[in-house]
Amino acid sequence: MPLLTRRRMLTTALGGVGAWGLWKGRSSPQCDQRAGQKTLRPDAAPGIFVRTGRALGTAVSISVLHHDQQVADRATAEAFAELGRIEDVLSLYRPDSQVSRLNREGVLEDAHLHLQKVLTASLTMSRQTGGAFDVTVQPLWETYAAAAGLTRLPADEEIEAARRRVDWREISLSGSRVELRRPGMAVTFNGIAQGYATDRVKAVLQEQGIRQALVDIGEIGAMGEKPGGEPWKVGIQHPRVADAYVCVAQLKERSLATSGDYATIFSEDHRDHHIFDPATGRSPTEFASVSVAATTTMAADALSTAIFVLGYGKGMELTRSTPGADVLFVFKDGSVMSTEGFPRAV
Repeated sequence: MPLLTRRRMLTTALGGVGAWGLWKGRSSPQCDQRAGQKTLRPDAAPGIFVRTGRALGTAVSISVLHHDQQVADRATAEAFAELGRIEDVLSLYRPDSQVSRLNREGVLEDAHLHLQKVLTASLTMSRQTGGAFDVTVQPLWETYAAAAGLTRLPADEEIEAARRRVDWREISLSGSRVELRRPGMAVTFNGIAQGYATDRVKAVLQEQGIRQALVDIGEIGAMGEKPGGEPWKVGIQHPRVADAYVCVAQLKERSLATSGDYATIFSEDHRDHHIFDPATGRSPTEFASVSVAATTTMAADALSTAIFVLGYGKGMELTRSTPGADVLFVFKDGSVMSTEGFPRAV
């Protein structure tokens, strides 16, 4: 049983985007369908400079529009430095990060402001969704990953044992002190950290004098416009065709995040994957992917995860109650639906 990469979310499209047909489905909106840090380089579009690398377990691309390459170089270098600082706090890929320490020791007395902010936002989303969004699902991830290493799915009793260690209400946050009050608990910020990091990178770029940029850290944040005054365009990964887009969106001072059942799979039919319903310990079965456009990338990231778990009805309620949010659903049967305001490229 293959274990695919944990996050493979959005593909950026800096240039023009051609239509490769439509994926047929119910009430489908008119959407197009297609299939370590590197030195700053010019993009094909004039005035755009791109720096790439990796952070938080995913590929990173920072594209900035500026007339002075030295300014662009300095700004993107500082953005990657900020990503390094965030990884020191939030990354499970670093055993000495603060979140790794918290999971090992069950308590953290000196939580960095990054961790405090992300955890506060996570707990707010948990309250708002009745626990559908829950950063303490890490024991479920570990259980499924361990079983996958043995080329099997976890047994019911293994899932239930892990699920008993999942409960956002057992996190205590008081100032810089964080405690996991239940033995065996562990947190993952996989459903929100990349969005937070994207917003922090945007803030750093602005501090360095950049006003037009596209930041892709698995989730995407747009600043300003492309050359010629056009919105930035991004392709949303088709959940079943590796080199295809299910839809092309255009972003103007908005962010986009996608949660999909293809980022990591534990069963070939995509039934079991890296998104878990904390109430059942199993993966939700309604969607292949959920894409959210919102005013901040952290909000889009958390909302896409929460809506994936909540399902269509409650997910729509959450979207309508969130100012500036729109959503595009891809169902398991391949049909596509979206809210009226979802920023589709025309």
